[in-house]
Amino acid sequence: MYKLGIDIGSTTIKMALVEVQGDDVQSTKEVRILATDYRRHNAEPMKVGQEMIEGILKAVSDQHSAINVGITGSVGMGCAQRLGIGFHQEVIAAAEVVKQLYPDVHCLVDIGGEDSKMIFFEEGCVPEMRMNGNCAGGTGAFIDQTATLLGVETSELNELAAKAEHIYPIASRCGVFSKTDIQNLISRSVSKEDIAASMLHAVSMQVVSALARGTEVHPKIFLCGGPFAYIPELRKHLLQALEMTEEDCIVPEYTQFIPAIGTALLAEGEPLTYTQVRSLFSNDHCGVAPLSGTLPPLFADEAEYQKWLSEKEKKYGNLTGEAGLTGIAGPFYLGVDSGSTTTKLVLINEQGQLVFTDYSYNNGNSLQAFHSALQRMRDALGQDIEIAGSCSTGYGEQLLKTAFRLDHGIVETMAHFMAAKHLQPNVSFVLDIGGQDMKAIFVENGSIQRIEINEACSSGCGSFIMTFARQLGYEVSDFAHMATLAQHPYDLGTRCTVFMNSKVKQAMREGAQVDDIAAGFSYSVIKNCLYKVLKLQSFDQLGEHIMVQGGTFRNHSVVRALEILTGKEVGFGPIPELMGAYGCALYAKGGQL
Repeated sequence: MYKLGIDIGSTTIKMALVEVQGDDVQSTKEVRILATDYRRHNAEPMKVGQEMIEGILKAVSDQHSAINVGITGSVGMGCAQRLGIGFHQEVIAAAEVVKQLYPDVHCLVDIGGEDSKMIFFEEGCVPEMRMNGNCAGGTGAFIDQTATLLGVETSELNELAAKAEHIYPIASRCGVFSKTDIQNLISRSVSKEDIAASMLHAVSMQVVSALARGTEVHPKIFLCGGPFAYIPELRKHLLQALEMTEEDCIVPEYTQFIPAIGTALLAEGEPLTYTQVRSLFSNDHCGVAPLSGTLPPLFADEAEYQKWLSEKEKKYGNLTGEAGLTGIAGPFYLGVDSGSTTTKLVLINEQGQLVFTDYSYNNGNSLQAFHSALQRMRDALGQDIEIAGSCSTGYGEQLLKTAFRLDHGIVETMAHFMAAKHLQPNVSFVLDIGGQDMKAIFVENGSIQRIEINEACSSGCGSFIMTFARQLGYEVSDFAHMATLAQHPYDLGTRCTVFMNSKVKQAMREGAQVDDIAAGFSYSVIKNCLYKVLKLQSFDQLGEHIMVQGGTFRNHSVVRALEILTGKEVGFGPIPELMGAYGCALYAKGGQL
């Protein structure tokens, strides 16, 4: 009998076609794995699923055969309901593989993209199943985040970790805290090899401490999930944490397909024909369920978006003027915004026009990043110039001011206020959203009245959108443009990054398109700011002249979401990610706070 198991997770689809022969009653069953496939679905599980079905069915020798089909996975439930296929919880599916094919296993350890689990098997007892809670520490997503911070592909982590010489402590319970620890190691010039190994060690310790919870784990253990399949060094660190050897564990050939194989074994009921399976994911067969909550579209169409953008550029895009890189005349003023991860540099002339800009990553060395930016500026201008005034702000404000003998240093909020006031003299409210922080400046009669910043939570910041864009397989710029044209933005609410994962899964289960999810993130960023950080009682508190800054607002869908939610016009300049540095340059020119 042919059986097909389909595992639809938050980021991938795994399929396994098996052939089962033998007597189930006498436990003489033989299971042959005929075909497998593993792909990222990029929030389009139906489309990718249809492509995978075509390949999987080539392993069926007789097109008149009947096929039992089962579905599992975090996104699989909604798909199973629409397809009319039986659903099996993935932990139960994984346990079924062990029970039928590996009876000598005591403990199954599975690390997936966003979850981890342990299943304990005791003779005569129901398997005891344990999963991680809302925290994504100790999962594949946690590993992916480290690769991003190191600027390498996830596939490179194994080779790096194998060459490590030292293990450093890294918080593994929360991605936010681990990011801080890793950035600290990078700034201390710790090697990528040691950081990669330290992260794998932290993941292993998190899995053992969070899931074993004092229960003794003894051989044999069964390891499954993509990270174990593609990162053997992770397996080594887990065995060290459990004080075991390679002989004590089983790593199946198809470790990343275990839930798919398990749900295939559990698939029962009326089998489908070859033709029915082939058309399983086609639009006319599965349909799309109505979405549970949608928001107004940001723009009606591309034409409306382009008109809106043109009007903004006419009103706020006059920073370049006639300045260029040839035949320029001073005096010149330099502003630099030295952040925790990036360095932004701006050079302006006497009229406040942009002469040169630079944006680069620090890679743990703010001094070198600024020095390299200065060199690029000299190369671009093709001549030595005299800088009449200079100013720094940000994380490395005092460091750069001292090391390079800059004239001034000001706090970030003041720099952003100066830049906003230059573009909009009557500015009443300035909102700056960066990669991990958010600053709101309330202005009255040309003076700052109060300043609000986000605290520990980084939801609603730039990295929040970037993380999910990459998770769904898109560049941030493409993700942002898709959002502007979405017709049914999905209401994702105002949740932290970890909890947002479940909301995105729900959206995909309900059949939401990628552009609807992207637009939902734009709304979520602004809702988080207005309701969770600022706790506004009335939008009148913002005044009538709102300016936004920060790299997040290069995403025009976020700007538009702010306009729709507040009912107010919002202004932004042509270099939102450089406005802190631009404000510094204005201050260096003699501007008044």
